[in-house]
Amino acid sequence: MERYICIHGHFYQPPRENPWLEEIELQDSAYPYHDWNQRISSECYGPNANSRILGADSKIVDMVNNYSKISFNFGPTLLSWMKKHRPSIYEAIIEADKISRERFSGHGSALAQVFNHIIMPLANQRDKYTQVIWGIKDFEERFGRFPEGMWLAETAVDVATLEVLAELGIKFTILAPTQAKRVKKMGKGGKWTDVSGGKIDPTMAYLCVLPSGKHINLFFYDGPVSQDVAFGGLLNNGETFANRLLNISSENRSWPQLLHIATDGETYGHHHRYGDMALTYCLDFIEKNKLAGITNYAEYLEKHPPFYMVETEENTSWSCAHGVSRWGDDCGCSSGLHPDWNQKWRKPLREAMDWLRGELSDIYEKEASRYFNDPWQARNDYVQVLLNRFKGSIDSFLAANVKDKIFLNEKGRIVKLLEMQKNSLFMYTSCGWFFDDISGIESTQVMRYAARAIQLAEEYAANPLEAGYLEILKKAKSNIGKFGEASNIYRMFAKAASIDLLRVAVHYAISSIFEDYPEDTNIYCYRIKSKIYAEKSSRKFRLITGRVKVISEVTLDEKDVDFSVLHLGDHNITCGAKEAGSEKDFEKASFNISSAFDSGDITGVTRLMDDYFEKQIFSLIHLFKDEQRKVLEQILKLTIEDVNVSFKNIYENNYSIMNFLQSSGIPLPRPLFLASEYMINSDLKKAFEKDEVDIGKIKSLIDEASKWSVNIDKDTLGFVASSKIVDLLQELQSNPQDKDAMSVILDIVKLLRESAVPLRLWKVQNICLAIERDYFEKVQKEAEAGDDASKEWVRIFKELSEQLNFKV
Repeated sequence: MERYICIHGHFYQPPRENPWLEEIELQDSAYPYHDWNQRISSECYGPNANSRILGADSKIVDMVNNYSKISFNFGPTLLSWMKKHRPSIYEAIIEADKISRERFSGHGSALAQVFNHIIMPLANQRDKYTQVIWGIKDFEERFGRFPEGMWLAETAVDVATLEVLAELGIKFTILAPTQAKRVKKMGKGGKWTDVSGGKIDPTMAYLCVLPSGKHINLFFYDGPVSQDVAFGGLLNNGETFANRLLNISSENRSWPQLLHIATDGETYGHHHRYGDMALTYCLDFIEKNKLAGITNYAEYLEKHPPFYMVETEENTSWSCAHGVSRWGDDCGCSSGLHPDWNQKWRKPLREAMDWLRGELSDIYEKEASRYFNDPWQARNDYVQVLLNRFKGSIDSFLAANVKDKIFLNEKGRIVKLLEMQKNSLFMYTSCGWFFDDISGIESTQVMRYAARAIQLAEEYAANPLEAGYLEILKKAKSNIGKFGEASNIYRMFAKAASIDLLRVAVHYAISSIFEDYPEDTNIYCYRIKSKIYAEKSSRKFRLITGRVKVISEVTLDEKDVDFSVLHLGDHNITCGAKEAGSEKDFEKASFNISSAFDSGDITGVTRLMDDYFEKQIFSLIHLFKDEQRKVLEQILKLTIEDVNVSFKNIYENNYSIMNFLQSSGIPLPRPLFLASEYMINSDLKKAFEKDEVDIGKIKSLIDEASKWSVNIDKDTLGFVASSKIVDLLQELQSNPQDKDAMSVILDIVKLLRESAVPLRLWKVQNICLAIERDYFEKVQKEAEAGDDASKEWVRIFKELSEQLNFKV
């Protein structure tokens, strides 16, 4: 019996970037990480790039790039983030595809994906084409080859989508078993057999002949096993996982059987901790015991072409029992966490987006036709700019697409039209409809894209688009009473996030109180050129006046802005800003404001600022979120230090009576308990933030926590300690003979493991394994030759490897 294993992981995160800044802002829910992309990278994407194989003694014996052995796709927007913020993981993913080509007869394991995860059956034909074209171009840019397969968001499919895939050269896609309608064997005499309801045999490839005469190959993954991997306990044991996969096969089948599953890639490490290791062990167990061949879809397709034809159920997906209604109606599909809620809001949200898309399309077609022979082909080609955001990419795009070089003088207007279209596509990202309430971050994110598109369309629209959009959005009601209509949610979370060049200048002006900017600097996707910057101080008060040029590196818009900032200490900041007027007027206003400040007339300063800046007054609340948090931390630093001193005094001044209470078996009074808990946790965190780690101090603090029965914040401690261990190991890697430094690392790891502090060890283990690979053999030979220092080094390294659970 010939059988093959293929495991597909769909790795995807919704685009979380602020549409105006093109960066992800701080997400408190991802604590202690900055945002969810960072957190999931640490829990899943990174570990799968260096996953561990355990031996019989449960020690790590090898490391594997899981991506090189499975089939996978990554969302283009996620890869864009990863390339910038987690380049080592990004490179491991690209390298995995190269390795898989060597392993699987020249066929890479990476699949492309429709660009920003829209539900294709609900998209119009133009958007279908753009999503596939952008997905292909993104893939080619990253992986250096044309994709053989493409993942459809939520596996949502209709015939029109399959036609687009086939026309553009995609050979195959993957669907759920419930999406197959009927099959028949090729050749004469073949009869259609109903396989609806998931009855299709998943162990072969199928050919889907389309109405146009084109065709595409389809794979239908095994539903029950995929479900148990994603939502059951199948990843608790790698061998059990392997056997369950192998049990898909049957002696009754005469063809080479493809035993394959598909789940969200985040299953392997994020949804199920150590799921990456279960995946690694499963594949290693199958390979070592020669129980089946490991393959990917493209290799299997080449070696074992379809001998059955298939027709699909129209407008279906893998995550909605009602087809694709989850993205446009109250079909009953939800997370299940709020059984009393409804999702009636989905329909008006979809209607609002559809109406807006129509308006934006009319504007784009009318305006862009001035510049391009084919505006929609130009939109398709614009992906080259999205993939390489720099001035040269815009110039080369325009040179290849505009009707006449004369239009190069209007590049700003042209780019804004195309950015409007980009946001029009992004506002259909599927997550906006997937969850339980329209106030969720996924829904407000798609509304932000809508708000950005509306803003970009303002100068072209005959009528205000926002009013029409909100009129439809009013019909959507939140399940949470305080929000009411979705139009309120839009104003609170989408419109309120909107910024323009003036707001960027305000951010620069206020943050310059706390940060020393060069004359030419960048804030997110904006370039700031300081033309005038004057500062005065009197006691704790400060006054700054200036003029800057703000340039959007996305739309190429630019504006000169005059500003004045009055800081009265702490969070008391007043900023006035407006588009720059004449130099004479600005000089006069600056002189008057400065004179009032010099004379101590603070009321006069604020009145003059009100007058000159025409009541366009801003405060700390108008800073972008990350900078706002950083500034607040600076402002609160002295206050926090005062609190620390107070708690420290309470702790130290009452230490003697606390000892007496403890020896008498009397619980600490609540205020003393809280002071102890606060001080111990604060000091532990500080201990790992210092350049030199005092292991004795850390041990003493952990002993104190045990003594007073206070809770250590182990998650935070584990996070900062893991980061510190990585820093120390990177230093050791550059000077691996330093056995004293290695001994300190060993002591830290031993102490924290004894204290049950959860450590994120995959980076730590990676570095240690690299040291072993590059250095251990050399030192061991020196130790065997009798060198005492080398003997000690080998002893410490072996003990460290034992603590880190890998076998030397």
